[in-house]
Formats: sequence, structure tokens, C-alpha cells
Amino acid sequence: MARTVKGGTDARRERWKGHREARRAEFVEATIRAVAKHGPEVGMDEIAAEAGVSKPVLYRHFTDKSDLYLAVGTRGTELLMARMVPAIGHDGPVRARIRGIVDAYLSVIEENPNLYRFVVRKSFADRPVEQDVVTEDKELIAAALARLLGDYLRAFGMDSGGAEPWAHALVGMVQNAGDWWLDRQSMSRSSLSDYLTTLIWHAVDGLLRSAGVELDPDAPLTTGFPEGAARLRLVNGEEA
Repeated sequence: MARTVKGGTDARRERWKGHREARRAEFVEATIRAVAKHGPEVGMDEIAAEAGVSKPVLYRHFTDKSDLYLAVGTRGTELLMARMVPAIGHDGPVRARIRGIVDAYLSVIEENPNLYRFVVRKSFADRPVEQDVVTEDKELIAAALARLLGDYLRAFGMDSGGAEPWAHALVGMVQNAGDWWLDRQSMSRSSLSDYLTTLIWHAVDGLLRSAGVELDPDAPLTTGFPEGAARLRLVNGEEA
């Protein structure tokens, strides 16, 4: 029977669990480095070499290649959200906020192109994986955007029912444009961010105008008190 005293069986088990988690994290980082060096088609031999261990040692910590793939995908999600969450939560003029969110996403895939392809293509996994990392990332970002859009729409006295589908549409558009850009590299990241920002802003502007609201995209704006923080006026000429 396991004892829960200091230095007993359970304490040793917890230390071993902590050691295994630390080793898994080290191997995930080694895999990311190997992917960056060798591309998304990287093999276990190259990953083991980067980690400085043999393949059997890797398999002691991961059930199979699919298990390692999911662990790397989870780490990729952490890297992406570390950049996206501050951008989504950042206050400021609407156009600057849109550009900040778009550029945050593009900056992550630009800095980690092989990791992005590794996760998206799933070619490394040796069996079908039940967890779809890419879809989960899109859901997380869309959910955060939907909350932001919903807050703004309600603050302007507008129906917020469309916030969720609009958020998913925006995420899909930026992701697809990012895929195209990553393969083509026919323009700078800054140019693509500007183009996408312009497109998104005009969609937002059209939506607001349909409700009789004009918004200066470069004026300060804070959620909850838009009429006091931005230069707004009704289309009919009345000051908001």
C-alpha cells in the first residue's frame, strides 16, 4: 500500500512524474528545433539527434509519433496564443487594433514556418489523431474575437448575434491569406497586414454604417464607452 509520508512511495512517484514531464518538454523543444532545421518532413532519427538521445529513449516518453506530434502542436498553440491574446486585448483605435491582431498572427507563422507546416500537414503522425490542433487554435482565436466584436456591437446598441460567425469568417480569411503568403512570399508581412487590415476595416465600417453609425478608425476607442472615447456621429448628422 502506498504511503503518503515525506520521502515515501507517493513522494517518489511525484518526483518521477515531474521528471518525466520535464523530459517530455525538453524533447518537444528539441523536435521544434529539428523541424526548423530539417522541415516539416523531419524524421525521428533527426529529432533524436537534436535531443541528443536514441530513438528508444524518445519512445519511453511518447506513445508513438502521433503522441509527439500532438505535444508539439500543443506547444505551437502556446506560442501562438502568447502573441494573439495580448493583441486581441490591446486597447486603441479600431484600425490599429485590427492591424495588431492580424500582424500578431502573421508574425508567428513567419517566425515558425516549418513548425506551422508541420502542425497543419499532420504528415508526421503515424496514425490518425483525434485531436485537431489547427481547428482548436481557430476556435480559440475566433471565440476571443467573437467576445470582442460582441462587446463593441452591444456598446453601439447593435445586434450582437452575428459576432460569432463574423469572427470565424475573419479567422478563416486571415489563415487562408497567411497560407498563401507563406508559400508565395510575394510581399512583405507589413504589406499583407496592411491589405488585410483595410479589407477588415471596410467590412466593419459597412456594418456600422448600416446601423447609422460613423466611426473614425484612428480615434481612441475603449470597449463599453465608445461614444465617449471615439469621435462618433450619426449618419443623419446628429452628434453622438
